[in-house]
Amino acid sequence: MSLSPVAFLFPGQGSQAPGMGKELAALYPVARQTFQEADDALGFAISQLCFEGPEDKLKMTEITQPAILTVSIAVARVLQEKGITPQYVAGHSLGEYSAHVAAGTLKFPDAVRAVRNRGRYMQEAVPAGQGAMACHSINCSRSARKRLKEMKTK
Repeated sequence: MSLSPVAFLFPGQGSQAPGMGKELAALYPVARQTFQEADDALGFAISQLCFEGPEDKLKMTEITQPAILTVSIAVARVLQEKGITPQYVAGHSLGEYSAHVAAGTLKFPDAVRAVRNRGRYMQEAVPAGQGAMACHSINCSRSARKRLKEMKTK
């Protein structure tokens, strides 16, 4: 019996929530080490923000991006320690950095600093409370169409 190839697919921004990674770090030393490595690389306790919040700070793009990368790599390292090694890696947007780290093409400390800068630049380009994202779909909901019309008149 042959096993199917394994792929790790890493998420982009928007998957953050206070408490993420806390149980993983409590259960697995390699996850704890990953959070410590991120804290050291960034010069502040991203682990504390992941584990406890506050949510408004965790939602800041320059915090969100290194937080998601750190949790993603902690999960990948735990899986790899358990013998689950990907033959393929991919990521959506921010997740591409996690995929590079998992593939060994980018060192984790470099990646976590890079995505913090990436998040900072994105945050500076569109300050909090300004700008919006819109989706286009044939089945766009009534409330989404109403919001788009409101935005158009501003």
